[in-house]
Amino acid sequence: MQPPLRIAILECDTPIGHTKEKYGGYGNLFKELLNNGADEIARKDGVKRPELDITKYDVVNAELYPTLDNIDTVLLTGSRFNSFDNDTWILKLVDFTKKVLQQKRVRLIGVCFGHQIIGRAMDVKVDRSTEGWEVSVVPVELTKKGKELFGVERLAIHQMHRDIVYTYPASVEKLGHSDRCEVQGMYEKGRLITVQGHPEFDGDIVEELLVSRHEKGIFPDGVYEDGMKRVREHHDGVPVGAAFLRFLLEE
Repeated sequence: MQPPLRIAILECDTPIGHTKEKYGGYGNLFKELLNNGADEIARKDGVKRPELDITKYDVVNAELYPTLDNIDTVLLTGSRFNSFDNDTWILKLVDFTKKVLQQKRVRLIGVCFGHQIIGRAMDVKVDRSTEGWEVSVVPVELTKKGKELFGVERLAIHQMHRDIVYTYPASVEKLGHSDRCEVQGMYEKGRLITVQGHPEFDGDIVEELLVSRHEKGIFPDGVYEDGMKRVREHHDGVPVGAAFLRFLLEE
């Protein structure tokens, strides 16, 4: 891809509380992640910093989508909604994702819910996990390809999910697994990269979610307390953001 990298962020949810006050929407959170990733590439790879042209689309309320001719990449964000539900906007999102997969130029990035939507669009099972919630900073054991892409031996990444992609589509390379989730990331050169975790999150954001969902009774005491123990641990969000951009720059 020639610069600038034209990235369309499909906002699949709206942040809460202080996170919403600070960022407005998840698109701005990913804009920060990708810009930090661009800085990381310039620093570590010794190359010119990638130029980014980021646009945002509300696919939940406005059901807005980009024109593929005007972009190079579609990034699907996380969401509190279920990727396997059949709400009108979710079905429309799955159809759009299939449209992207059917062509060769525009690439896909999926995060959490977005990772699951891509799995669903590729006709593999996406559903509630039998292992329950996976929250806060979690270690992910990486495959050889995962280590190569993320530049770390073991990935520490924030999680906030109880839905999973159950099996890998035949065409993708496996990136890693955790104790509670076998499909932590998918990759297909020139086509897609996904992660089940949240590279865009930090301790403040995840702590706010843990507290909110505990107060609402979504998280039982055990899940909340376990998550709070790990919420301030080191996480590799920026290396994942840099990996997303390296994926876009691959010939």
